[in-house]
Amino acid sequence: MAEGNFIDYVKIYCRSGRGGAGSAHLHRDRCNPKGGPDGGDGGRGGHIILKGNCHLWTLLHLKYHRHIKAENGIPGSSAMKTGANGADTIVEVPLGTVARDVKTGEKLFEIMEHGEKKILLPGGRGGLGNVHFKSSTHQTPRFAQPGEEAREGWFILELKILADVGLVGFPNAGKSTLLSTITAAKPKIADYPFTTLVPQLGIVPYRDNRSFVMADIPGIIEDAHEGKGMGTRFLRHIERNALLLFMVPADSRNIAEEYRILLKELNEFNPELLDKRRILAITKSDLLDEELTNEIIPELPEVPWVFISSVTGYGLERMKDMIWKYLNE
Repeated sequence: MAEGNFIDYVKIYCRSGRGGAGSAHLHRDRCNPKGGPDGGDGGRGGHIILKGNCHLWTLLHLKYHRHIKAENGIPGSSAMKTGANGADTIVEVPLGTVARDVKTGEKLFEIMEHGEKKILLPGGRGGLGNVHFKSSTHQTPRFAQPGEEAREGWFILELKILADVGLVGFPNAGKSTLLSTITAAKPKIADYPFTTLVPQLGIVPYRDNRSFVMADIPGIIEDAHEGKGMGTRFLRHIERNALLLFMVPADSRNIAEEYRILLKELNEFNPELLDKRRILAITKSDLLDEELTNEIIPELPEVPWVFISSVTGYGLERMKDMIWKYLNE
């Protein structure tokens, strides 16, 4: 999918259906000119409902359809007939979608399973017919209850992609190259920063027809949590990953320092990210000989590490073995 088609944040206006009014009808017929109240209840207004769809992975379909409304309930009628409920409006969203209130920023709920439904905005209740207000002292009430008004408001939908492994690293750390090498994904690759502008997903094949999903997150720079570079726009996608694969190139001036900066940015954004399992991959290891590799090892941070080269394939099988082990512990 083209970069311009990946939309992971939309603001939508929703209006649920108004409840139908109750009926104040009084029964009359040739044999019973004073039959009393027989007004039915009004129908419920339609809900605005979000439904998970595993076949979607972007909110693009809502980019140009931001005003969503549901039908009103039908008023009640004679013979205690209840009005029909207004039709619900169902909005399909990709798994990992979070709904928030625009004014407060409060998280309302998230959609995590295919077919899962959550009411974003409930419809108004239908009004009661006059038959409910009949009593021994008031046998012919000529009034009924109006339906509840429709509810409306602005909401934020933001997508956090679902993947087993998230690639974390500075721009040009080799994340896109790795993804294109071990999966069928075809991310844009170039020798300048920020070639990846949207998250890319790929399925990594493993032994015995097993597999796991890997996500290439746009590069992080120092102070990204303060909005620099790509800012926090894509950091939230990392929250969904079970394991984080930190990637630092072998020609970096200080591998341990780059790893520390990446870790600091994640901590500033969300301290809970530090609870995730982590692996450090030293990329572009084809640039190293055995002597240089042995010099680098003592300086590496205390985290499981592996030297890899996406160009030659060196270390990739070992890396996949480590990932599979940690994902299944």
